[in-house]
Amino acid sequence: MEQPVHFRRRPGRPKGRAVDPVAREAVRRALGDEPLRRDLLIEYLHRLQDVHGALAPAHLVALAEALRLAPAEVYEVATFYHHFDVLADGQDQPAPLTVRICDSLSCLLAGADDLAGALADLPAGEVRVQRVPCVGRCDAAPAVVVGQRPLAPATPAQARAAIAAAGLPDALEAVRCPLPPAAGYAQARASGAYRVLQSLHAGARARDAVCDELERAGLRGMGGAGFPTGRKWRIVAGQPGPRLLVVNADEGEPGTFKDRHFLETDPHAFLEGMLIAAWVAQADACYIYLRDEYAGVRALLERELAAVRAAPPVPAAAMPELHLRRGAGAYICGEESALIESIEGRRGTPRLRPPYVAEVGLFGRPTLVNNVETLVWAQRILAGGAEAFAAHGRQGRRGLRAFSVSGRVREPGVKIAPAGISLRELVDEHCGGMAPGHRLYAYLPGGASGGILPAELADLPLDFDTLQPHGCFIGSAAVIVLSQADRARDAAAAMMRFFRDESCGQCTPCRVGTAKAQALLAAPRWDAALLGELAAAMADASICGLGQAAPNPVLGVLRHFGHEVGAAASGSSP
Repeated sequence: MEQPVHFRRRPGRPKGRAVDPVAREAVRRALGDEPLRRDLLIEYLHRLQDVHGALAPAHLVALAEALRLAPAEVYEVATFYHHFDVLADGQDQPAPLTVRICDSLSCLLAGADDLAGALADLPAGEVRVQRVPCVGRCDAAPAVVVGQRPLAPATPAQARAAIAAAGLPDALEAVRCPLPPAAGYAQARASGAYRVLQSLHAGARARDAVCDELERAGLRGMGGAGFPTGRKWRIVAGQPGPRLLVVNADEGEPGTFKDRHFLETDPHAFLEGMLIAAWVAQADACYIYLRDEYAGVRALLERELAAVRAAPPVPAAAMPELHLRRGAGAYICGEESALIESIEGRRGTPRLRPPYVAEVGLFGRPTLVNNVETLVWAQRILAGGAEAFAAHGRQGRRGLRAFSVSGRVREPGVKIAPAGISLRELVDEHCGGMAPGHRLYAYLPGGASGGILPAELADLPLDFDTLQPHGCFIGSAAVIVLSQADRARDAAAAMMRFFRDESCGQCTPCRVGTAKAQALLAAPRWDAALLGELAAAMADASICGLGQAAPNPVLGVLRHFGHEVGAAASGSSP
């Protein structure tokens, strides 16, 4: 007798979750009538969460249907980024207001733990309190973000007042981020903005001449890698078209806030620098990838980009397309290929090289990637001349750079100083000296990944290629200053915790190595041999700079502060 066939679902019905009509309509309203594009997946997730406060499973299924993607693909992207709240089936909506307390090293030094303890009694049903990594306000630590409004420096009383002003759950306008007071487009044009760009379009200089000028100035990429800018522009311009330009404004390195400073105070110097770079590379479009924590900057750029599009400084036919993309809370997206993956609407996982993004980058096209500070300096060099820029510098170095200084100094902030300045000079001449009652004990010259040095080495030049013999690098010039009130081992442990949380998980050396290192750092006496072996494996085998550089602070402690961890100090890294 023939046996009946049993189906797990009724014949004629598709596999997987059925699309809820209510969720389908919610997605339609959030996305509007514009054409649906796969690369805008992260923006669509933002829009849904902005409206509904979180992402329900039904929203993700309906969005997948709209984009003709597998629900699993939408789900993996949504769950990759810290700022998306993806609900499980039957899970309640989160509290209507989120309060984020920064626990980066600079904020920890300024009392973030005490601040978090003072806010621990807030009603969980009305307010959700989260400890989060760096929010880019290290100069005014400790920082708290209430809704989208940053409070820095914050006190418990100020945070509670901001929460009360929100009028939970209604008047959330009170916790939206205000726009920075930067000059508008018309005012910037009247003050001379975009004249360099206009002169280039008028034929004042050839593209090669622009690259030559940047090379004479000695400008290098200020995002951390330090590649010569003029050479980079020339390489991309020499690739077959069409070409694209990407701006890395996702500064997530703890201690770094200089790009925010430039965007808030002089956005049109940046935008002109970006359009000059696009002209040199003959890029068809520019994509600005901005970290999600900078809500005020995002609103400012949206306004100014609209003004530029409406009245372009050069003929409209010569203007590239201008796009502003919003990150979603992932430090790894500061790595250029991970950033490109994110712009394409995917998880921010770094790509293997080769090919390099200058050859095969965004959407498979040759792509020029620069950070905000690099483009600002490019504009200023072309406006004032390479010789004037290169005339600055100390100890044989050339040019200027922006240092993000935080920690135990009297006057933290963005400091424009000569390349090659020492930490001691930077603190004394630009920061008003050490904070009252504190004396210099140690410093991190390049943020979380740049290593750590003792006060005895505070006279080294702070620039590219000068710190490597001591196990450090300048990176993005995020300088965090420690005093006798701190311990280098605690700073290294905090940095490793950050790297563990921010690892994309793609490669085993980084994913497992950061977790293993954090566990080893919790021991009263560090196992120097095992940590050295682990650091070597991470540096040799990790796909990108996160895993390769994560051990640097630990190696710095073993090398210079061995007495703190029960390990003998040595003259070289273990």
